[in-house]
Amino acid sequence: MNYQETVEYLYKQTPAYQRVAQSAYKECVDNSLSLDSYFRFPHRHYRTIHVAGTNGKGSTSHLLAAVLSEAGYKVGLY
Repeated sequence: MNYQETVEYLYKQTPAYQRVAQSAYKECVDNSLSLDSYFRFPHRHYRTIHVAGTNGKGSTSHLLAAVLSEAGYKVGLY
């Protein structure tokens, strides 16, 4: 099984993807790059950690915030 076949297999196994994301999914990041450029690349001005995914974002974000805060970093959590 090659990469493309694997991706197709995984998407077929995910019912939520079949109902919602299939029509919204795009393989390119052109829109994100355009938005980043429009806002003048804000990520270049301060350090960030972007937590993404389906499950565990809240727990992971709070854990990271606690660890970094304890280490003396200024932390913002939204």
